[in-house]
Amino acid sequence: MSAGPLEGIRVLDMTSVIMGPLATQTLGDLGAEIIWVEPVEGDITRVMVAGAHPELSGVAMNLHRNKRSVCLDLKAPGGRDAVLAVAATCDVVVTNLRPRPLARLGLTYDDVRAVRPDVLFCQGVGYPSDSVDADAPAYDDIIQSASGLADAFRLAQGEPNLVPSVLADKVCGLVMAQAVLAALVHRLRTGEGQRLEVPMIDVMRAFVLVEHIGAAATVPASGPVGHRRILTPHRRPQRTQDGWVNVLPYDAAHWVAIFVEGGREDLRDDPRIHDRALRFQESGFLYATLAEVLVTRPTAAWLAFCAEHGIPATALGSIDDIVAGLPVAEHPLVGGYRYVPPPVRYGRSPTGLRRPAPRIGEHGREVLAECGLSHDAVDALVASGALRVPSSIPSPASGGQ
Repeated sequence: MSAGPLEGIRVLDMTSVIMGPLATQTLGDLGAEIIWVEPVEGDITRVMVAGAHPELSGVAMNLHRNKRSVCLDLKAPGGRDAVLAVAATCDVVVTNLRPRPLARLGLTYDDVRAVRPDVLFCQGVGYPSDSVDADAPAYDDIIQSASGLADAFRLAQGEPNLVPSVLADKVCGLVMAQAVLAALVHRLRTGEGQRLEVPMIDVMRAFVLVEHIGAAATVPASGPVGHRRILTPHRRPQRTQDGWVNVLPYDAAHWVAIFVEGGREDLRDDPRIHDRALRFQESGFLYATLAEVLVTRPTAAWLAFCAEHGIPATALGSIDDIVAGLPVAEHPLVGGYRYVPPPVRYGRSPTGLRRPAPRIGEHGREVLAECGLSHDAVDALVASGALRVPSSIPSPASGGQ
């Protein structure tokens, strides 16, 4: 129940799927109060995978922790006004609605700034809003392919492919959270709010090009794109006699030790080991030879040898085992569930789980009441279908929240 470093910061979350919700999960883990406005049918992450409750998939249990849910039909009469009433109480608005739908709803930065002048309005988009593709649909698979990430597989393996993870969404979600934190520092210093735009295509191109700009960075290019060590098809976990490891000799002493141990004494003085530049250029040969050596002994033997000689190495971690090792938290509806802890540890303002993932619209009544709407006004929104609340949540008139 720690407060976290963002205690006192209030965030209006108008996001869906993975990118935006991960950004707000990150801010919520850091202590911000997250008010999540989701569509009447509920966010797709609630049914993305199986779960013990029809509204709480295994993904949603962690992705939407530390949030309160307000379920509003933004197209219905009163829906927009209700959202703006919430926005007026928030320091930050985070959305991944495309520019045109956001304008149709009347919920652009200018609309929100009219009720909260110092607001930080963070908009995650597929493509820059001033580009011809501003309103083109952009999902993880599309951005992986458009950003060069899929092409890195082609350079390494002969055919383009996708990372088996929603990598673009998650990287961009973390960049959105980073952008909000930087803007909060700016506002602390100046009092100024601002609009932040995080185009997925730009984020992922920058992400891919960190190493893969390669020798093409100079003008004229002094060589091809790509980082050779990363693009060799032999860069992968290696088989042993009884399983898999990943061994990464990092310097010449590491390579010599493991090759000599594996019977390749002939490579002890090989310049492809001792020259740092050649090690990168000949990484395909070195990794292929390493794989031939490692398959001759059991996993435990190689891990012990690498530990003794300070060679980076690990057994292959399985997702099943990683999930099984997670701590178990209690949800009031679901019971025990595997909790993915926040990865950063703060000595003075620790992050943590303060609120379990909500049902669809679980906090609509209480949030709108906090924002100044009367009980009658909230009841009218419910009656019109603009506000969805769970049937099990009693109304304020009957003594509930």
